[in-house]
Amino acid sequence: MAQSQASNASTQVVSPETLERVREIISTLPSDNCWKHFQPLCLYQGFWCYPFLLEGVILAQEFFKAEPSDIFLCTPPKHGTTWIKALTIAIVTRTSFDRSFSPLLSNLPHDILHHLEEDFGKKPDIRAPGLPLIPTHIPYDSLPKSVKDSDCKIVYVLREPKDAFTSEYNFSTSLGSKDRGECHEYDESSESMPLEEAFELFCEGKSLYGPCWDHILGYWKTSLEQPGRVLFLKYEDLKKDTAFYVKKLAEFMGYPFSMEEEQEGVVQKIVDLCSFENLSSLEVNKTGTFHRQGLFRFPNKSFFRKGEVGDWKNHLTPEMAERLDKIMKDKLMGSGLTFRA
Repeated sequence: MAQSQASNASTQVVSPETLERVREIISTLPSDNCWKHFQPLCLYQGFWCYPFLLEGVILAQEFFKAEPSDIFLCTPPKHGTTWIKALTIAIVTRTSFDRSFSPLLSNLPHDILHHLEEDFGKKPDIRAPGLPLIPTHIPYDSLPKSVKDSDCKIVYVLREPKDAFTSEYNFSTSLGSKDRGECHEYDESSESMPLEEAFELFCEGKSLYGPCWDHILGYWKTSLEQPGRVLFLKYEDLKKDTAFYVKKLAEFMGYPFSMEEEQEGVVQKIVDLCSFENLSSLEVNKTGTFHRQGLFRFPNKSFFRKGEVGDWKNHLTPEMAERLDKIMKDKLMGSGLTFRA
């Protein structure tokens, strides 16, 4: 099995001077607080992002050194990020922990694996101890050069755009709605941005790490050029046959299941452990709190809304659905990538 190798040269705590230089760069970028969040979105290298995340993006581009054993988990926001983290953690740690002692039972997946751009430059090593998994939302073209030039593996998951927008809207419109000094809290009862306004922004490409079509195409094209290095997965396929894709994931990452493990039902145990029903029912995910860098704080349960395929039908009008379908069809034309109707 593949093993994680943390290198002191791969990450570092940057100097105040370097951080200030990066913040100066960010201050010159086009920005728009169109989503009315705790920070405006800034346009950097063709995608929109919060300043506090852009600090990590730029620092990683300058200083991050990828290891051949690294496995990057790449997704646009709200495209199955929590689930792919859980599945890969369960696959990689299955020989270290019995299911009854899995770290997923007492930790939110996002607290086990922090995104590259969240922590880079702020802690000595962004890799979780003993795990080769590094999640990120960074578009492919903006990944650190060391990642693109290395042999490390990339797992990419995307969701049908109408469902992804619905999930992002329900999650994002409550960010920053309660203010506690400098820390912003999630508030389900807050008066959120109208759905129609958020939908318009999404269709314009103004969403976190958007435009989503550019994000998707970057990884899609790379998966066609380097199929042995980039595994491109659709959330809907994962939902339809989770056991099949758990085996495919394990094989791709270098952690294949043995014949004995398959006979003992280990694959299905991982599927069950990481199911929406199980994860959402865990005490840590019902009562725990997620926070980052003193900027925001909200309950772990906010990451477990529904996880359903086709929930957009409960939120979008037929006209809105048709419009987004047409945008995606036009943007993906000629790529060979399609979504089920």
